[in-house]
Amino acid sequence: MYSMKKTLKVGVIGGGIGGVTLAAALEQRGIEVHLFERAAAFGEVGAGIQMTPNAVKVLKALGAHDALAKVGFLPEALVGRDWSTAEESFRIPLKSDCPQLYGAEFFHVHRADLHHLLTELLNTTKVTFNAQCTGVTQQEGKAVAHFADGSCFEADLIVGADGVRSEIRRSIFGEEEPKFTGNMCYRAVVPFDEMPDFVAPESSFWLGPKSHVVTYYVNGGKAVNIVAVNETASWVEESWNARSTQQEMLEDFKDWHPNIVKLFERVTDVYRWGLFDRDPMTKWSAGRVTLLGDAAHPMLPFLSQGAAMAIEDAYVLAVALAALPEDLSTALSLYEAERLPRTSRVQLEARERGRTYHLSDSEAKAKRDAEYREQQKKNPHAGGIKTDWVYSYNATDFQPKALQV
Repeated sequence: MYSMKKTLKVGVIGGGIGGVTLAAALEQRGIEVHLFERAAAFGEVGAGIQMTPNAVKVLKALGAHDALAKVGFLPEALVGRDWSTAEESFRIPLKSDCPQLYGAEFFHVHRADLHHLLTELLNTTKVTFNAQCTGVTQQEGKAVAHFADGSCFEADLIVGADGVRSEIRRSIFGEEEPKFTGNMCYRAVVPFDEMPDFVAPESSFWLGPKSHVVTYYVNGGKAVNIVAVNETASWVEESWNARSTQQEMLEDFKDWHPNIVKLFERVTDVYRWGLFDRDPMTKWSAGRVTLLGDAAHPMLPFLSQGAAMAIEDAYVLAVALAALPEDLSTALSLYEAERLPRTSRVQLEARERGRTYHLSDSEAKAKRDAEYREQQKKNPHAGGIKTDWVYSYNATDFQPKALQV
């Protein structure tokens, strides 16, 4: 499909959403890619994910849109609600407006379904499982990834797509301890035979004092995903796999609206993890090594953009490498020039949303909600959680040669 002057060999560390998207985009451009995943098989923790229009545009370009539409759910709107009264403070139309405004839909999807449809794009990509990367070194003309079993892999480029505790990031930029935000997050998925009347077919943001809850449908409307964030004085580990209990969840949200309590009473499996924050980096690349997704810009989940940013990164990096296979340094510089400003802004804006969602002072809360309602009257897409600028971005417009000075 794509002609190239030189065939690059790329090693991708991490087989999550960002790593698999990158492998697919590279493969489609005729670039040799080898993917390394520390788990024994592909798989994702059972939780929902919001695929906003900016990410859907990339999936469409990769040929995954039809598969996404089959497993996804199209929410009617994104709605802000009071934690105790359910009174609306903003309503952003999604199902009817997103295709016209942004050129793509807004889907809710189960993370495992999204990951699976991305792996289905892979044809020639070599994949090694049970591969625990311990770091990367560089020699003249190549980068070398090292693994816990003593093996190593040489390539023209090694990409660290290995998440918030990235070994590649640590290896090239040193240790950096993240800051615990004082927030912990519960996640659960509740299946339903029929859509219940106490969960609207929307992305509902319930805003409460020092906490908020987001609910939305996944599995084509057959399950409800719950994200419940609560401020806590005690440290909570940064792990998606830490188990919690329905009792703990109900206790933290016991005085909330009956619809929330009713939903939480149906929870069986629930996970929790601490939310840690990191400042934006000024550089992601060093020689023949670069970073992608959470390894480069881990962010708080308050704009629902973690996976979307990784998907955008993957597409832009693949385009840059395909356009300039003989000038890796320039390709990586162009990748950073395109992506760093955007992901840094998302990181910082997500941090700010965490503050505004959790206002507990009644006067500050009343002022926030009044501003939401005023914005709603002027332009619902510019108000509420203010994501118009996020959704309008199109990574598939990236043209690296045009950016060269």
